[in-house]
Amino acid sequence: MAKQSGVNRETIRYYERNGLLPTPDRTEANYCLFAPKTVQRVRFIKRAQAVGFSLTEIKLLLDLKFSEEATCGSVRKVVRGKIAEIDEKIAALTAMRDVLVTLNDDCPGGEHPISECPILESFSEAQDMERAFAALEEE
Repeated sequence: MAKQSGVNRETIRYYERNGLLPTPDRTEANYCLFAPKTVQRVRFIKRAQAVGFSLTEIKLLLDLKFSEEATCGSVRKVVRGKIAEIDEKIAALTAMRDVLVTLNDDCPGGEHPISECPILESFSEAQDMERAFAALEEE
């Protein structure tokens, strides 16, 4: 089962413990008997993870998938929430990158003594970093 779905055994066990996979029946020799659809379910989980969904969110998506009352709108709402979360992360990463680019541009590099390093100074002086982030927000 693990081989067919492209994950290791521990991943399968982890998914079982976290309610993403149903507990399989067992043989008398204690081997797991997975339903054929389990491979598809594991692949669903891996694809959802690949686009950023957490296991908690994937469990919600699976619950929706197998719910008689759920609608496409319910799924779309979950996806819109994930898109908003990703947009926030992109904005935060962009701001961090902009600060680092500015710090890098301000650093003379070369053989200047470390005591004159504006990058290290800015990390020591919280006010400078706060000003840098405030300036970025104004742009």
